[in-house]
Amino acid sequence: MSTLHNFLFNVYPYICLTVFLMGSLARFDRDQYTWKSDSSQMLRAKQLRWGSNLFHAGILFLFFGHAFGLLTPSFIYEPFISPANKQLVAVYAGGVAGVICFIGLTMLLHRRIFDPRIRLTSHRTDLFILIILWVQLVLGLITLPYSLSHSDGTAMLQLSHWAQSIFIFQPNAAEIVNLDFAYKIHLVLGMTIFLLFPFSRLVHVWSGFATVAYLFRSPQLVRSRRLGVTPSVSTDASRKTA
Repeated sequence: MSTLHNFLFNVYPYICLTVFLMGSLARFDRDQYTWKSDSSQMLRAKQLRWGSNLFHAGILFLFFGHAFGLLTPSFIYEPFISPANKQLVAVYAGGVAGVICFIGLTMLLHRRIFDPRIRLTSHRTDLFILIILWVQLVLGLITLPYSLSHSDGTAMLQLSHWAQSIFIFQPNAAEIVNLDFAYKIHLVLGMTIFLLFPFSRLVHVWSGFATVAYLFRSPQLVRSRRLGVTPSVSTDASRKTA
């Protein structure tokens, strides 16, 4: 088990990140026509509208919450909030966002599975990635009671130290060796989603983040051009007529 633990939390993260980055770049370079979300908006648009809005609102909050929560060093926020209180904020805020995301994703998954027309127009990878995201959300909600039981903030600190050590290329799987099993499954499945990212419809997330660049573009100056009247050219026929 120690060998498996070291592989999953010391080596596997770098495999997933490498495939995530290089695979996304390769797909953009070679298969740009597949770089899309394959929307089924024309079929059952009302359920899609509710499900998609709830899912995206929840998943964006969870993504940035996990990113800033795990990768922010403790010395930055400790003057303002203790690790224990930070963990409580993460549990309650993440719990609300998780429930919202879960409802939206369940609606999207329901229409993909139980609507014959949508099921026929869906790729297998579409359904597969939705199921994985649904399971990951369930696992994330399961970890909430475990986080409340560690009210001193130790679980959050261990997860943060592990994530930060991965990003500074000093992996230390021992940081999370004593965590509950639910946390470890949640981490492994989360890394697996990054591994599958370039081969699924999730690649359109890159395009969503890229649109932020439009906020910083210099304004385009558009001038109207007045069309001049071209002089008429007389012909021999017109002269004869005159």
